[in-house]
Amino acid sequence: MRHNTYKCNKECPVEAALELIGGKWKGVILYHLMERTYRFGELKRVMQGITQRMLTKQLRELEPDGIIHRKVYAEVPPKVEYSLTDVGESLRDVMMMMRDWTLPNTLQITSTNLQIFNCTESRRNSQIPRINKGYFIHVSN
Repeated sequence: MRHNTYKCNKECPVEAALELIGGKWKGVILYHLMERTYRFGELKRVMQGITQRMLTKQLRELEPDGIIHRKVYAEVPPKVEYSLTDVGESLRDVMMMMRDWTLPNTLQITSTNLQIFNCTESRRNSQIPRINKGYFIHVSN
């Protein structure tokens, strides 16, 4: 859901940024578009696990926000390409910093603090909150 105003104070614009690029798939889309321009089918192939409907939805949200550019060619069959705009390119450093932080820290965080359960095994026997479709994440104390 999109908001016109945000409840966080002006010194904390994180809420607005996460509204624009947050979620499971937007960051992955941006990460791939940093490499090159992609056609829809190519992007879907490199993003394993995303449905056509979800990819379409995420791309449609990123386009009016000025983060990606959608170029439609007048040919049969229709050809559509997606690329980063200048605003999208300005996120490159942020995306690379997230990647650089994740690589050394994921194993440590996962092994020390998190236990990931497949929902089919855990849903019946656990009060662990649902985080993503199909998975639960439990933070150990």
